[in-house]
Amino acid sequence: MLNAEFRNPKSALLIPQAEVAELADLPAGRQARFGEEKMKWSVYCLSSLIRNYIYVGLTDNIPRRIKQHNDGKEQTTKPYRPFKLIHLERFETRVEARVREKFLKSGVGKEWLRNIREEQNKK
Repeated sequence: MLNAEFRNPKSALLIPQAEVAELADLPAGRQARFGEEKMKWSVYCLSSLIRNYIYVGLTDNIPRRIKQHNDGKEQTTKPYRPFKLIHLERFETRVEARVREKFLKSGVGKEWLRNIREEQNKK
């Protein structure tokens, strides 16, 4: 089962939810080999484990960014840590990733992410 309804196969790679969970736990070297499809940019969504907070970000290095958020190195997310990765999409260009990031940060996008989080919490 894919973790998104976003359908643009030329620009985005949707990661199955089971692989999203595994992705965050991989060492950096193995993580780099995961995305050999040349999808360089990722839009990621983190959910706080202690508060009702969802963060949406854009990066070219998922493991590093999740570690930075969970280590409290980002002022925006520091009060809400720890986090878990709830959604991940890959893109070929930064521009495509930024468009998707902006959507996910909108009211409609945040509502869609809340539904994903609720579905995951039911399991």
